[in-house]
Amino acid sequence: MELIRGIHNILPAHRGCVLTIGNFDGVHRGHAEVIANLVKKARHFGLPATLMTFEPQPQELFRGQDAPARLSLLRDKVKLLAELGIDRLVCVNFNQKFAQMPAKEFVEELLVRKLGVKYLVVGDDFCFGRARQGNFELLRSAGEQHGFAVVSTQSFLVCDHRVSSTMVRDALAKGNLEQARRLLGHPYTLSGKVAHGKKLGRTLGFPTANIAMKRKVVPVRGVFAVRLWWDGSEQYDGVANVGFRPTVQGQNCQLEVHLFDFEGDLYGRKVEVELVAKIRDEKPFESLEALKKQIMNDADEARALLSNEAG
Repeated sequence: MELIRGIHNILPAHRGCVLTIGNFDGVHRGHAEVIANLVKKARHFGLPATLMTFEPQPQELFRGQDAPARLSLLRDKVKLLAELGIDRLVCVNFNQKFAQMPAKEFVEELLVRKLGVKYLVVGDDFCFGRARQGNFELLRSAGEQHGFAVVSTQSFLVCDHRVSSTMVRDALAKGNLEQARRLLGHPYTLSGKVAHGKKLGRTLGFPTANIAMKRKVVPVRGVFAVRLWWDGSEQYDGVANVGFRPTVQGQNCQLEVHLFDFEGDLYGRKVEVELVAKIRDEKPFESLEALKKQIMNDADEARALLSNEAG
């Protein structure tokens, strides 16, 4: 899959495509259905299946810390979209200048002149351009004028519910990892680079891999049974905390993973962490000794949960 970072990197050779536009946060089963239809149509036309997304996501620009929790970072999204057969991913820098682009200019300059869209798939609630002037009807009208078809995404239902990123966030917030996995169509994972921490876990007898959560709002919080791996490695079972570590006055949200039966150095390594099951919410403890006792209990419970799932 070709990744095009920024409108300025769209070349004349990129003209001509079948396109869909959206955040595609989490790349859930509803997204997978839309993309499957897009890829099929792209093959019919003999054009690249192209997806346009935004970085940061629009709500993150407009609402900051009040934006919905992001399910996937761009690097995770790229990987998932490539697996679904997208040929080109256009990642637009969503800044104030882009947000002020008139809807007509977005269509004529970006969709028609630069991308040469032949077939466009968007949600019927899709709004774009300055003051959200652009909508589905404007796109249909533009399509008739410029010669491209505009089709609404078909809602994909699971148990009579429309799959949405909001539903996935709700399931994660409630600690229902199995429901989140059903909605996503894949396990929920967090990824990042292992960095040096305060070595507190080591003094407690539970050394941890520390991974900073590079997002404004994190969709999960608490203690989880997890599996961790990196490129070319086997999977390792462990227990993890996602949160602010209130017992030691932590300031930034962090993922801390203690691996069972593992000895080695993970510093600087990019790892994937699958959240398998939630054990409990994060809470402060009166002392480090009380925290250590709780971690021992959490580790025992995580081992049992992971063993049951494997069995």
